[in-house]
Amino acid sequence: MKINTYHFGEVEFTDDKVITFDNGLCGFEDLKRYLFIKPDDSFFYWLNSIENPTIAFPLFGVRVLDSNFPQENSFEAFGITTLNPDPLKITVNLKAPVYINQNDKLGYQKIIDSDKYPVHYKLFSE
Repeated sequence: MKINTYHFGEVEFTDDKVITFDNGLCGFEDLKRYLFIKPDDSFFYWLNSIENPTIAFPLFGVRVLDSNFPQENSFEAFGITTLNPDPLKITVNLKAPVYINQNDKLGYQKIIDSDKYPVHYKLFSE
């Protein structure tokens, strides 16, 4: 199968590369199937919707930021990232991480009820 993405152009994939989010993501509940993409030259991962290939979310592995970040059995936590040409304005959402199990090809998003984890965590500082 192929999709034409905004960030990566035409991408060919097989069903075993698809991550399924049974409940979708916050604000995108109708989009359930995503490609999990890791460009070689990037610190970021991407979730690109298969149902609507113009929708893609940059992700950052939150364990790099906080080794004690809440984990789920067999799932790895990622924060949806807000990119900006100014690195000091790049933020990661730690309040509503995306959890992905790459072996079972499943994912979900969870809101963490703690003030310790902000919605706009600055990835870089001066």
